[in-house]
Amino acid sequence: MAMQANEIERLIREALPDAQVEIRDLAGDGDHYAATVVSEVFRGKTRVQQHQIVYSALKGRMGGELHALALTTSAPA
Repeated sequence: MAMQANEIERLIREALPDAQVEIRDLAGDGDHYAATVVSEVFRGKTRVQQHQIVYSALKGRMGGELHALALTTSAPA
């Protein structure tokens, strides 16, 4: 079962209420997305830590409902 872009965005926003989130479906199949997430929570964290926060927000759906997610994360400028 593929995951919808709005569901990915909802889960990220639940975990990071201040986040600016942009989701793009890369293949049109509901399995391959790119996400840009900007949140103050990321300030001072490494890129790996930022990505771990986003993956945690997805509550175990990575690798199952969601096959691939290319992440770009940052703190606000």
